[in-house]
Amino acid sequence: MRWFLMYAVVEVVALAAVVAWLGFGWTLLLLLAGAMLGMWLVRREGARAALATAEAVRGGRTAHAELTDGALIGVAGLLILVPGVVSDVLGLLLVLPPVRALVRGRLVRQAEQRSPLLRNVRIRTGGPVIDGTVVEGTVVDTGPKPPSPPTARRPLEG
Repeated sequence: MRWFLMYAVVEVVALAAVVAWLGFGWTLLLLLAGAMLGMWLVRREGARAALATAEAVRGGRTAHAELTDGALIGVAGLLILVPGVVSDVLGLLLVLPPVRALVRGRLVRQAEQRSPLLRNVRIRTGGPVIDGTVVEGTVVDTGPKPPSPPTARRPLEG
């Protein structure tokens, strides 16, 4: 409850400052334009994140970065929908890929500090996944032997 009250006070103070600086009409226009631009960016970046996730899954990679981007884009959309100047600015910043990469890195580090097992999973799942079948039995060598490496020879004296 305390965080919500603090957020409301910050939003009201920021809105009052923008209204005093620009005027009521321009502030209203700025909020509407920011919401429209933000929703367009959220839709575009959300589609990119969905395609990147599908590509990672098709390629047999873990899609932790792509899924985290999708979640951060969802949070950005929510922030843009919440009325207020501060939430719109935070939402618009979170839609931008470089800002999202910074936030994602910090979230991953915090999660790995809380649970070291997550770091092991991320390290071990960095390579491609190869489907296969294990066949037990003896190994039969049917191919030619690789050539042996040349030996060093001493030069002839004399």
